[in-house]
This record gives sequence, C-alpha cells and structure tokens, in this order.
Amino acid sequence: MPSHDVMPNMELYQPVQVEDALEIADRLADRGWLVGGGQDTYGWLKDRAKDVDALIDLSAIESLRGIRETADGVEIGALTTLTEIINSDVLRNSYALLTDAAGVVASPQIRNIGTLGGNVSQDVRCWYYRRGLSCYRAGGNLCYADTPEGMNREHALFDASRCVAAGASDTSSALVALDASMVIENSSGERVVSAEDFFVGPANDIENTTILRPGDILTAVRIPSTWANASFYWEKVADRNVWDFSLVNIAAAFKLSGGNITDSRIVAGAVQTTPRRLTNVEIAVQGQPKNQETGESVMNMATDGARALAHNGFKVPLLQNLVKRAISA
Repeated sequence: MPSHDVMPNMELYQPVQVEDALEIADRLADRGWLVGGGQDTYGWLKDRAKDVDALIDLSAIESLRGIRETADGVEIGALTTLTEIINSDVLRNSYALLTDAAGVVASPQIRNIGTLGGNVSQDVRCWYYRRGLSCYRAGGNLCYADTPEGMNREHALFDASRCVAAGASDTSSALVALDASMVIENSSGERVVSAEDFFVGPANDIENTTILRPGDILTAVRIPSTWANASFYWEKVADRNVWDFSLVNIAAAFKLSGGNITDSRIVAGAVQTTPRRLTNVEIAVQGQPKNQETGESVMNMATDGARALAHNGFKVPLLQNLVKRAISA
C-alpha cells in the first residue's frame, strides 16, 4: 500500500507570465494540474485519489491578482485571495453579496491562501469519490451515495444524473446571482462565459464540474454594474460556523421600487452540483412587495422537482425557509 503521508513525485512548473502558463498547460494537457492557492489540490494528491505528472503553480503570476474597477463594473483576477475580496472597499460597498459569501468560506487561514478561481473550480465533496472509490464520477458504474445505506446527508436534491454529489463552492452562488462572467484563456485565445454557464452538472459532464478543459486557465471574473448596490441577502447553513461546507446556502439580489421587487436573482448552493438559479421564484415575486408575506407565498416553489435521498430530506424545508428569509429580510 502506498503511503498517504507524503506527496507523490511529480514535476513542478512555476511560470511568472500568463503566456508561459498557457504554453505549459497546452503542452501537458491532462497530465498537468493547475494550482492557485492549492487548498483543494493537495488533499486530492496526498490521498492518491487523483494523480498527475506535473503541477503548474500559477501563484507567481501577478497579472492574475487584484481587483480593478472597469467602465461597466469590476474585474477580479482569478488568483485574488478570498481575504483580499473580503477587505476590498469596492466590493464591500457595491457587491457585498460576494464579500459576504467569501467571508464564510472555511477559516481565516484558508481564506488568506485560497483564491476566488480555486473556490469556484473545486471539485465536489462526496465521501466516496474523495476516497478514490470507482463511482460514476471516477469512471465506474455505481453511485455509492445514492443507496439507502449511503452517506448522503450533504448531497444533492436536484439534477442528479448518476452522481448525487453537491457543489462545494460558496462564492459560486453569489457570482451567479451577480450575473458575473468568467474569463477563460487557452492557447487559441480568450473566451468569456456567464457564471451560470461556467458550471456543469453530471447530466452534461459526469467528470467535471466546470467547462474548464485541459489547457484552459480561468484568468478573471467580471461582475457587471447591473446589480451594483442592489438589495442583497446571503446566508449559509452549515454544521459548524467555521471550517465547514454549506449544507445549503442562498444568494439573492433584488431591485426595488417603492418597496416592490422589480427584478431579482435568487440562487441556491449545495443543493446540486451547480449553483441552482430559482427562476420560478424570481418570476413569482416580480412586482410583489419584499416582505414576509411574499416570502411565505413562494417559499415552497423553491423545492419544485426536488428528490430527497435517504438522509438529506431536511434540505427541503431548509431551502424553503432560506428563500423566505431572503425575501422577507
């Protein structure tokens, strides 16, 4: 049996320019692993659940860091740490939904190292998958969690296709609610996709949680001014207040006129592999007052189509009540 106390042998590349990183990533393809803060990476490799020939450490590329105001919003480098996001006056003043979400990721020590790009790109947290079992997501033909005996308390309510694992990123819900865009570069150039399209579920891709492919590098996140200074609501429910993943989280942005909701984006996290946009609730609250009565009238709609597993049925009323709280706040 191989030791899990030491890292496996592999090559290490530490480029200082994006162009060099793109060349290395293109050349190595799926034999290379991109590293930002490394908080998700090193656990995978140390436990031997995944293996690669080389690490491409992006941490020395200064152009991938920083928060910059633009003509139509703000651009955040993918290597910007979660702590830098929390401490940003620009983000805190106009896009507090993101700073609130970043502020409850893991622990202060992890937020000092962990990056925005890493947080949105991390893999699912299923116990079986993380321990190297040959489940559907790992190329096998079984979902160990989707059984009466399976440990599935933290797993998905929606869009389970063979895999029932739920997404682990807190910031992803906020970015979808803010209508953010993700900037992706590879050797062929740059493309920009909406945050909503950046994340993919198991019905479309059983092996990946984002559209990033070998050779791709997420270089920045852009948030438009569309939702700047909106009425925001963020809440994360977890077993512990620190150093824990969401059981369910809710990110919501509202535009108001005379106390009535003129537009909204309401997104739930940890209820499926991708952030779940609650478009039916958004439509239902259009033109309605933002108060408890409205929240109570639409809260059950949030779980339309939910399929509870053996041990995660508590997520149904939890999600409903988080939606009510977001609209009532």
